[in-house]
Amino acid sequence: MLQLVIGSFSLSIVHALIPNHWIPMVLVGKTEGWSGKQTLWVTAIAGFAHVLSTISLGILIGTIGLNLSYHYQKFTAFAAPLILIFMGVLYFGMEFSQGSHNHLPGKDKLKGKSKQAIILSMVVAMFFSPCLEVETYYFMAGAIGWQGILVVSIIYMTVSICGMLLMVRLGIKGIERYKWHFLEHHEKKITGTILITLGILTYYIGF
Repeated sequence: MLQLVIGSFSLSIVHALIPNHWIPMVLVGKTEGWSGKQTLWVTAIAGFAHVLSTISLGILIGTIGLNLSYHYQKFTAFAAPLILIFMGVLYFGMEFSQGSHNHLPGKDKLKGKSKQAIILSMVVAMFFSPCLEVETYYFMAGAIGWQGILVVSIIYMTVSICGMLLMVRLGIKGIERYKWHFLEHHEKKITGTILITLGILTYYIGF
């Protein structure tokens, strides 16, 4: 279970720190003249929508892992780490085939819209872009049981929303002036490394 907690936290913290998750919030808030409190509220709402869709899909994937573990325990013990390693390699491949992904629409696409329309656009965009790297981990959590699924969900929700709020708060104070290009352009490589490492550890150490 400790390994599950560490893995969930690692994936969630990387996810929350990715610039494309929070810098657009800061830029739109400043462009629209929102107060810091208003920007943080919009971030919380959009972040919750993002977490809700990710956890909902994750529970479905975790249930599949749970059902398989009941009937094919040996297969699941082998398949869970193999899937993590495969997804890690896949993310490495994506690093070289395309740029970083965006959950939020750019401020240019929101130009001229009302405040309500802007907030709705952000919430909808975040809801329909669940994080697939975390979804992969739900399969392994499901092999542990509902306790594992619950642990991943709580950690992901807490770290993601708190992380986004923290980064937006710092962004309002000017942290966006710093260079975030490495994290932004190597997100998939970092995620892939974490997934591969977790897969190897799971295979040799177990859940």
